[in-house]
Amino acid sequence: MTALSLLAFAGLCVVLALTPGPDTFLVLRYSMGRARDGFAAAAGCAVGSLAWAALVAVGLATLLEQSAELFRVVKIVGGLYLIYLGVAAFLSTRRSARAAATDAGDEDAPAVPAARRRSTSSLLAGLLSTLLNPKVGLFFLAVVPQFVSAHAGFGETMLLGAVDAVVGGLYLVGITLLASRMVAWLGRPRVTRVLERVSAGILAALGIGTVVAGAEG
Repeated sequence: MTALSLLAFAGLCVVLALTPGPDTFLVLRYSMGRARDGFAAAAGCAVGSLAWAALVAVGLATLLEQSAELFRVVKIVGGLYLIYLGVAAFLSTRRSARAAATDAGDEDAPAVPAARRRSTSSLLAGLLSTLLNPKVGLFFLAVVPQFVSAHAGFGETMLLGAVDAVVGGLYLVGITLLASRMVAWLGRPRVTRVLERVSAGILAALGIGTVVAGAEG
């Protein structure tokens, strides 16, 4: 694999990253609460991309290409997970709004463990969202062979997976920084809650659309 091939693949990854998808809205939703949660979700998405690259490298993801039924099942499960994330995010904004007044006066509250739990949850959400998106696997199946040698091994495929993870991760980090700056600039809890609920609604809508498309396909 040449440096020119890597640059061409990286350019394609940039184009795909700039196309809004579930990962973008997922990271946006978590970034509305805390930038750290957005970074964690972005890291989860990047790890999910690496996992798909590994599955393609060992040949397991080829089953998605050969089995329409398996592809449909994975697609529906992924859509249901997006719906769950959207509903859970909406309910979380309601709980946080009710708890804000109580927590504001409790200076001794153990915020650090709770913050760690939220970051872990964000990381897992990003990972599962990407793993349950069969289009990521099909992207590697369709595109990777165009950039590797005829007898490409595990290493070459994983290198391209790492490039995709880095490019996509950097884009999502940029989304996180932009969202957190916007929330800080607005500085109004009510506006933040509205934005969180909008992003949660978009996630749920994407999930519904995915489930419907999977059921019809």
